[in-house]
Amino acid sequence: LANGAKHVDAVEIDPRIQQIGSQINPNKPYDDPRVSVHINDGRAFLSGNTDKYDLILFALPDSLTLVSGASQLRLESYLFTEQSMQAARDHLTDQGVFAMYNYYREPWLINRLAGTVDEVYGHAPCLDTFTAVQSLAVIAIGKEQGNVVCAPNAVWDRASIAAAEIPPPAVDDRPFLYLKERTIPTLYLLVIALILGVSLLGVRIFGGPLRSMSGYADLFFMGVAFLLLETRSITTFALLFGTTWLVNALVFTGVLLAVLAAIEITKKFTVPRRAIIIALFASLLLAFLVPNSALLGLPIPLRLLFAVILAFLPVFCANLLFTSRFKDAKNPTSAFAANLFGAMIGGCLEYLSLVLGYQWLVAVVALMYLIAVLIGGRYSRRLARV
Repeated sequence: LANGAKHVDAVEIDPRIQQIGSQINPNKPYDDPRVSVHINDGRAFLSGNTDKYDLILFALPDSLTLVSGASQLRLESYLFTEQSMQAARDHLTDQGVFAMYNYYREPWLINRLAGTVDEVYGHAPCLDTFTAVQSLAVIAIGKEQGNVVCAPNAVWDRASIAAAEIPPPAVDDRPFLYLKERTIPTLYLLVIALILGVSLLGVRIFGGPLRSMSGYADLFFMGVAFLLLETRSITTFALLFGTTWLVNALVFTGVLLAVLAAIEITKKFTVPRRAIIIALFASLLLAFLVPNSALLGLPIPLRLLFAVILAFLPVFCANLLFTSRFKDAKNPTSAFAANLFGAMIGGCLEYLSLVLGYQWLVAVVALMYLIAVLIGGRYSRRLARV
């Protein structure tokens, strides 16, 4: 603004932070008529408009806040992926410049981000660091190579850095910027083991003897799969519409409505088990074959329509399968306990996304439901003989 900008789109995901800035910033930038404020996810803002900019700046987007229901996803996760950097490039004018700055804490994190823009733009960015540990940094790059003139010795040089210190770019399927290697950290594994131990103890205390749950192994695997399916739904909507609490609330509402619809249909109609199974695996196959990134270029109404189909159709079919099985349970308490323990396991298996990515979680879901169907079929045949 001080240098004569004609218009600025200011994007802030947290309305409270914007309010604080509006109240106490001595320069009162939000009071300037040239500034338009957008309370939105930065990635969602980019995917929702076609404007071109002379400068796009990612200024301190480091919430370190988790998105509810998706343990590894942070509010800014999708802002730093390779696809997001490409989206920012597409919104630049021919003379445009992209820049980001933050206290990045680790040199390898700076190299990951610099390497990402290097790959997207096809030339090296300018890199200015301002602390002894080189963690406070500004990365800048022009859409065309001559748009930015770097200070002496401030050009990021891939060749001068060990390959191990330049992690590959984060991508939409694995948007884990702060995870250097494709692995599950030891601390996570210890916490998972603790959660499983407490869950097993709780199920044993409140659900009865574990032996009584052995007849409901299929419900256990359904519980595992359903939690993974819910995680997949959240990440789908987070990428397509932003990592805001409103989007989160809409996803949980959609899941609950799908569950309610399945229960009501099961009450009023007898749906053949084979038809449910075919519909479930067909919907999972569709969700696996159509990546979320394929929907980003669609208009918002179409994007919403296809997102609902891909995210909630498997949830609906899965609950048809669950309710049709649960209503035949002779011991509902043990059946529900088995399903609940499976859900706890599913919440832990969610961490497989750190290694596999979110798209391959759909394959894990399909495997869990396949095991459940095979066990359930054996159970049905045993009942038929009785």
